Parts: sequence; structure tokens; C-alpha cells
Amino acid sequence: MSVMTGLVFVVEEARLSDVAVVAEIDDWVRAHADSTPFQRPGWIMGVQAGTGQKAKMLVARSGAGEILGVLPLTYIRSALFGRALVGSGFAVDGGILTTHRQVGEGLANAAWTLAEQLGCATMELRGGEAPVGAQWQEKADAYLGFARPLAADDEAELKAVPKRHRAEIRKGLGNGLDFEMGRDKRLRDIHYRLYAHSVHNLGTPVFPRALFDAVLDRFGDDADIAVASKDGKPLSAVISLYHGGACMPYWHGAADGARAMRSNEFLYFSLMRAARERGCSVFDFGRSKVGTGPAAWKKTWGFEGEPLGYYLRTAPGKETRDVNPLSPQYRRKVELWKKLPESIANLIGPHIARGLG
Repeated sequence: MSVMTGLVFVVEEARLSDVAVVAEIDDWVRAHADSTPFQRPGWIMGVQAGTGQKAKMLVARSGAGEILGVLPLTYIRSALFGRALVGSGFAVDGGILTTHRQVGEGLANAAWTLAEQLGCATMELRGGEAPVGAQWQEKADAYLGFARPLAADDEAELKAVPKRHRAEIRKGLGNGLDFEMGRDKRLRDIHYRLYAHSVHNLGTPVFPRALFDAVLDRFGDDADIAVASKDGKPLSAVISLYHGGACMPYWHGAADGARAMRSNEFLYFSLMRAARERGCSVFDFGRSKVGTGPAAWKKTWGFEGEPLGYYLRTAPGKETRDVNPLSPQYRRKVELWKKLPESIANLIGPHIARGLG
């Protein structure tokens, strides 16, 4: 039990096997104005089902049992990349979420104790409230988040885009492309094929197909797949998450002909329209690494990048876990991975990628 400035609370590990407990936490997270989809128990449980990496959820409760804060965590174990406790794993956000600032320190301390018990040299919190203490290192120069309000209609949405890229969107809209949304097996197959192709071109291992299926199944109506096609040939696809009035296109893939047909422009513009019709008020393009092509591309849509605060803690005498593909140590490996036949990369990639988190 912790006592901070008169506030009494206890931090415990939630029983994620208990349906009632999971539903209670999910309701609390969804009602919190600052929450993200990655703080929902369905996210870390989907990650566990899809990758085998263990889901952990710390919950702070008052003496009366009221939830005061949560911290979703993924226990990452990898023969190549070591062990780490990450909040949240395979996500761009997550981290500490509370209704009382004092509770965050208790959650962070409990999480580090858990990390030590699990033998993790590194703990990483992606977003959320900043943990207190000199042991934590803030990393605010690696990623940018891109989000802005949706416009009132298509014409206003186009006007919100800088002129040069607006012309690209209009080209995509004029190319006779088809747009569809859903969650069925056919669309899942299309998405995974295009996603695997795209990440191979980037030189990184593809995540297991089971991860996408598990997240879609856990989120239900709060996740779907959008696909842009030309004459029946899929060109672009994305899995989107819906949370707190925001549409977040998250896992994207595209075929080689996508750029020429401007199918990505068509896909995202059509998704914005669908999000408005769904009642969303915000379009969240997610994160991109500083100085990369994806970050620059999102800016051409009129989105301003906001630095994302990530927080790292490393055990004394240990090296911080680094899985950033842009790191110098991985550059040669990335180039070699690109040269692998795609069929081989897609066969062995999921076994490697499940350890990245």
C-alpha cells in the first residue's frame, strides 16, 4: 500500500483471466479523456495471443476499490534482443494513465520492481505520464505524433492539405479506384500480403499474421481494414483503430503500383470521409521517426508533428535495449534483409519480429 500526500492506494497486478476485471479496466480506460487504444487490456491481450509475449496490467486502486490508474505492459523475451518490460508492447503509445498524478509514481515503481523480478535489463514506457525519478531517461527526440481534427466535409478536408499534396490527392481520386472496409478473412489476407511486402522493402521483419488477427478480434467494432483497389487488384490497405473519437490508421501496406496510382492518397482521404461518417472528430496518423520519409509525407497532408515522450530505465551496469532499425548497428542488417527473397523473409521474419515489441 502507498500513501502520497494523503492519498492511499494499492498497486496490484490485474487478473487478465477474469472477464469481469478486464471489462472494468476497459470501461475505465475508455472513459479517460487522455487514454489511447494501447492502454486498453484488449491491446496487450491481443499482443499476447498474437506473439506469445506476456501481457501484464498494473492497476492502482483506492481503499474502496476504485481504479485510480493503470499501466499496461508487455513482457518481451527474445533470444536476439533480450528481455524488456514495455508499456505498451508493439504500440506507439501506452504508458501510465491515472486520475491522480501521485499515483503515477507508485505505478512506475511497481513496474520497475516487476521488471527486476522478470530479469529485464530495460523498461520502456511509450507516452503516458512521465515517471518520476532520476533513474528514468526521457527520449523525446526519436518520434513524432501526427494528429489533427477532421474537417467538416470532403472539400474542407482538401483545403486543409497544402496545395502541392492536394493535387496528388485529386489525382488519386480521379484514378477510378475502389474503396472498401471490413474485417473478414479476405480483407485480412489482402492486408497481410501488402503489409509484408511493404516492410520487406523497408528491410525489417514482418510481424506474425496472428498479431493482426488477434487485435482485430479483441477490438471488434473498434478496429477495421480499409483497402484501395484498381480493377479488382488491391493496391493499399490499412488496419485502423478507433478510440475516443479518433480514427488511427496503424498498420499500412502497399503494392509496388501504389505510388503511380496515388492509392495511398486515395485510401487515407477515403478513410477520413468514413471516419467522419462514423462520428470521429480526430484523424491520428500515428507516430513516425524523426527525419524519415513517412514523417515528411504526413507533413504534406498538413499535419504538424508533435514530439512523443518515451521513458527508459535500465538496470545499473546494463545496456539499454535498442531495437530501432535506424540505429547504426542495424543498417547493414537492414540492407541484407532487403536482399532476401520475400518468400523467405516472410517465413522467418515473424519469428524475429515477435521479439521486437
